[in-house]
Amino acid sequence: MRLRISARKSDLARLQAYQVGEALQKKIPGAEIQYNFRESLGDKNLTDPLWKMPEKGVFTEDFVQDLLDGKTDMVVHSWKDLPTAPRVGTKVVATLPRADQRDLLIFKKSHAERVRSSKALHIFSSSPRRAYNLENFFKEHLPFQLGQVQFHNVRGNIQTRVRKLLEDANVDGLILAKAAVDRLLTAKAAEFQETRQFLREALQGLDWVVLPLSVNPNAAAQGALAIEIKEGREDLEKVLAQVDCRDTFASAQRERETLASFGGGCHQKIGVAVLKRAYGEVFFLKGLTDQGQILDEKSLRREFSSQKLAPQKLASSKELKVSRSLSLSVEIPTHTQGLWVAKAEAYPQGLKFSGLVWTAGLQTWKKLAQEGVWVHGSSESLGEDENPQLDVLFGGSVRWAKLTHKDAPQEPGKDLLATYQVEISSKDWNIGEREAFYWNSGSQFLAALQKEPSLRHKRHACGPGNTYKILRDQLGPQASIEIYLDEEDWRKSCSL
Repeated sequence: MRLRISARKSDLARLQAYQVGEALQKKIPGAEIQYNFRESLGDKNLTDPLWKMPEKGVFTEDFVQDLLDGKTDMVVHSWKDLPTAPRVGTKVVATLPRADQRDLLIFKKSHAERVRSSKALHIFSSSPRRAYNLENFFKEHLPFQLGQVQFHNVRGNIQTRVRKLLEDANVDGLILAKAAVDRLLTAKAAEFQETRQFLREALQGLDWVVLPLSVNPNAAAQGALAIEIKEGREDLEKVLAQVDCRDTFASAQRERETLASFGGGCHQKIGVAVLKRAYGEVFFLKGLTDQGQILDEKSLRREFSSQKLAPQKLASSKELKVSRSLSLSVEIPTHTQGLWVAKAEAYPQGLKFSGLVWTAGLQTWKKLAQEGVWVHGSSESLGEDENPQLDVLFGGSVRWAKLTHKDAPQEPGKDLLATYQVEISSKDWNIGEREAFYWNSGSQFLAALQKEPSLRHKRHACGPGNTYKILRDQLGPQASIEIYLDEEDWRKSCSL
């Protein structure tokens, strides 16, 4: 079998085409792959921001005629570059498993003092989505007490943009799609050696932050590849079905349909992310429409339907009195490369740590940043099973230590470092006629259960992390335990 694959000439586009070709050769031994690479309109015009260019699909439109004329069998795109409106005569029929869909901030370490003293941050990014969603986040979650964040237009491939950052003395950082950086850093072919080496060396002088999807949802379909063919090529559809990742395809399609409902296009200040998880489908939508509508949605598609209850039937573990003692002394093992911080209180005051810092949630991130700690990212309250996906950036597996309280459960893959104790008082908590409970902490649940065994027969809800594991372990597989992204979502779902 002979298959012709086309793509843009950039390193990233060629690499993505090779990934599709290699996936096909694994499924079809002996298949001959012929590649065709050339520039698109978006590659030729490096002056205008993408959102100012009038043409749709500035990186993809040039290949349509080749498909229609039979000069190529398929074109491999970064799916986020495709117009949201369907094209006449062609269609996307397959994709590979999705790479990391988050954005990445890279920051010059040498600029830290200047930014701290000026309280101003200058960032390269031509994306209206990123500028709208990240300005306030940077002010609160970077350790500089910023008063101003200014975004500057930048164009070019990944290497060009990184080089512009390094050469411009007036700019402090650059935002990129993390999937692009990860792919280039792991490219094995000799033709990518120079790019790979350049990026790895550049990262030595840079700090970085993996930007949270709940604050800055990705461009629709970011991190996913699109394999486009001519309509009517049923032979190719059958071939490509062998390498297609249906979960990635469905998530990317839902994101693109959501963006299209607001008008679509890279000029939009809209990000949308779909995450497939064992406990349901997480959905983030954030931005500003052309009509001035503010979008800010976080939801979880579940397979259960909550029974409606009057508000007085609901109870939160926040009503329990919690006191924390920070008197526990701790020494960070010398082999520790990253700290996973359960709560801001777990981070010892005055600790100087030069490795990675990852937080359980965004509130912890914000508090640490205000104390001057550089945080590299967060699990966004989605639980410890949420993969940080840092091995490529870090250059290998990270040896983690978890900073938490003395009675926290041990997690595989992390050293547990107890930095504080938790004391919970439930003596004044009147369960009364309450029927449904939201638990913010497994420790709080265990303390309440000891006082009120009748809790075993009530309805319970929590987030998707360790608290859920503790509830499930204590109450058994038949108990009514529902997962929500946060307490507010739970109350909306349960209240009459």
